Amino acid sequence: MEAPDPDSAPPGVALASPDPQRVGGRFIALYALSYAGGSLLFLGPLLVSLALKVNDLVGIDDAPKNLALVTGVGSLLAIVSNPLFGRLSDRTTSRLGMRRPWMIVGLLGGTVGTLTVAFAPTITVVLVGWCLAQVFLNALLAAQVAILPDQVPAVQRGLVSGILGVCLPAASVAATYLVQAFEGRQVLMFVGPLLVGGLLIGIFTISLNDRRLEVADKPPWSLRQLVGTFYVSPRANPDFAWAFTSRFMLIMAYAFLVTYQTYYLIDEVGVPEGDVAHQIYLGTLAQSAALIVASPLTGRLSDRVQKRKIFVIAAAVIYAVALLVIATAGGTGGYLLGMALGGLGFGMYMAVDLALVVEVLPDTGSAAKDLGVLNIAGALPFALAPALAPALLGITGNSFSALYLMAGGCALLGAASIVPIRRVD
Repeated sequence: MEAPDPDSAPPGVALASPDPQRVGGRFIALYALSYAGGSLLFLGPLLVSLALKVNDLVGIDDAPKNLALVTGVGSLLAIVSNPLFGRLSDRTTSRLGMRRPWMIVGLLGGTVGTLTVAFAPTITVVLVGWCLAQVFLNALLAAQVAILPDQVPAVQRGLVSGILGVCLPAASVAATYLVQAFEGRQVLMFVGPLLVGGLLIGIFTISLNDRRLEVADKPPWSLRQLVGTFYVSPRANPDFAWAFTSRFMLIMAYAFLVTYQTYYLIDEVGVPEGDVAHQIYLGTLAQSAALIVASPLTGRLSDRVQKRKIFVIAAAVIYAVALLVIATAGGTGGYLLGMALGGLGFGMYMAVDLALVVEVLPDTGSAAKDLGVLNIAGALPFALAPALAPALLGITGNSFSALYLMAGGCALLGAASIVPIRRVD
């Protein structure tokens, strides 16, 4: 990506530095481990332990609606906090750099929120703790993602994006492994992922040669800019809007799957509650094995051929097929097959989509803010899916198979949304 023309910058907006130098293997490895650590902090509770905590407090009959409340409110806060902290990160002039302070704040605040959930005696306290975790972990995420355009040149973004795509499944496997290892000890189900993720983030945070913003270059702060923190004009930036829509639909499909797979396995497949954590671990392992193979290869290939769209479209279609397999599964074998196929599609998508998005950012002088707006597409589905699912389940007679077929339709819409993008092949 070429550096922007200084004369084209909006008043008061700090421009990004010219395309950075190539990054080495040590940076990529530490960055990837840190990114995996951040994902681990989210996924440890989200995949298993939060649902089990809610079930333990209210019972299986009331668990779905209470889980919907907790995850839905938390996701709404994530929608606001990610772009807000991204904007704050873009204008931070600390001696520690632009991104490091928010990684530290996010990690500390996220730890407090997660521990609150772990020790919560009621659903109300679970809700408060998860909201705290979502707000501060999204501050961490906003800073982590902004490091990609800050530090990595365009010619390496497909590669690094592909490696980061591996981090999500790696974190998923680690999270479910740690949770099942501590099965029966609920507090440790939360604390285990927290300790491992925090260590990985801390190592990278200390070693990071962070981008610095001079006070003279700090953009002004106004009510108009505050409102603009949560918005990018679709008319002025149609490619960004289509990329936003695609990610929103794909993550909506993913949110339906992961939020309700605990109850799907219990009610639809017939897995005993005591075996759910282990079964989710196996499913996550199958998904992650496919994703870990697909993601870096696809990212590297997209760099070589200088094509992004075809990979993202194909990935979303494959993910839709995976949800069809899961929806029609008659047992755990079909579930595991669908999860593996989903890993292939999701790995391809995450490997290339982030590189595509970075290349259609509307303003490289506020990369963290704009990526924060994009993250709304990743957070909003986790608020909408729990809100919509109870109604959809009611209409379909509590059929999780029907719910997952609808999720597959969301993935197909995500594929279709990539087609109109013009700035990227």
